[in-house]
Amino acid sequence: MDTIARSAMFEGKENCKNLALDSTALRGDWYYISGRAIAVSLVHGGPPPNFLSPAVFSLLVGNSANPALEDKADLELFEKVKKISQSTTLEDLEKSKEPLLDCLANAGCLRPLRSLRDRDLLVHVIVMFQVIHRVQGPFQRFCEGLKTLGVLDKMRRHPDSFRPLFCYTHMLTADQVDDLFNIHLSPEGSNRRAAEEMVVTFWRDYLQDAEEEEGPSKLQKILAFATGATAVPPIGFSPAPSIEFIHRGDDDFSSTPIFPLANTCVNCIRLPLHVSYQLFKEKFDFALGNTYGFGRV
Repeated sequence: MDTIARSAMFEGKENCKNLALDSTALRGDWYYISGRAIAVSLVHGGPPPNFLSPAVFSLLVGNSANPALEDKADLELFEKVKKISQSTTLEDLEKSKEPLLDCLANAGCLRPLRSLRDRDLLVHVIVMFQVIHRVQGPFQRFCEGLKTLGVLDKMRRHPDSFRPLFCYTHMLTADQVDDLFNIHLSPEGSNRRAAEEMVVTFWRDYLQDAEEEEGPSKLQKILAFATGATAVPPIGFSPAPSIEFIHRGDDDFSSTPIFPLANTCVNCIRLPLHVSYQLFKEKFDFALGNTYGFGRV
């Protein structure tokens, strides 16, 4: 999902992307492949795309779309169209239109402007052409890919259920991350239990600090450290994420490791038993900063 979102097939703001027109992707039929990959990921419990713009999702489920000027990723074109939208006289409108004559001809709206009221219609036509009409070929292949395993049909029957999976609608919070993890504690009354409970408070403080200092991006890194996924899959994690603790003597450790360990195959973090929060935070930050994930450099 991460590779698809960052590919040349999509453009625009992070977490709100539209289809782009890329000739290499068209020749390789990558739009179809990406749609198919998304469908398979959703059905088999993998991460959702969660990066498409509301305009693209509306078109996918068979509704009309009304993209905004901000949806245009080409900054140079954006500035030129913005000048049109800010015109206050017919003369200003004519001047701001001149640098866009080729674009207007391609969009089929190269016509005389009779009054300032034509301004908003002109902007709308340009945006519709750039964001939607010129990418109809890629869009159709993307749709064909999403038909895999009946996903597109289900999307069109239940758009409200699928919208949060395709469009970024919420941010990960510290409490949500904490609730995902089952904490495996030693028996009550044992020396191990007391040390583990102290580290649990460090863990929860660390999540709160991560949310306050860097927001959802750091919480996504923490989740990926444990599971390999930056978002909760549509059908949840299997097995459920868990927290265990590393005691001296465990797994042939002659001394307690100072860094947290993770096993993404079973979605498990193993926490070292530090006696101060500052040391816990420092070592966890180091671990996150030196973990690049699957296939990333």
